[in-house]
Amino acid sequence: MIRHIVMWNVRGESDDEKAANIATLKRCFETLRGRIPGLLKLEIGVDTSRVDYACDVVLYSEFESQAALSAYATHPEHTRVRQELGDLRIARYQVDYPA
Repeated sequence: MIRHIVMWNVRGESDDEKAANIATLKRCFETLRGRIPGLLKLEIGVDTSRVDYACDVVLYSEFESQAALSAYATHPEHTRVRQELGDLRIARYQVDYPA
């Protein structure tokens, strides 16, 4: 199994705009459940600490294999989500590791 963790900071000129963008990101990624072969688990977490060095959102996902994670990168549903979100994300950090 491979764990795929991605953290983002999200665009927003105000707290309300940022919160709306976070909700959009969360909703979009949650639509991937059950649509990607080999995607075993998907969670979206929104930061509540509000410390200055925290990211806004984290994606925690588990894939049955490295091949499944690689296929996810180009899967049409994942591509759709990336296109829907556009430049909503302003910083991205990723870690993949075998479990």
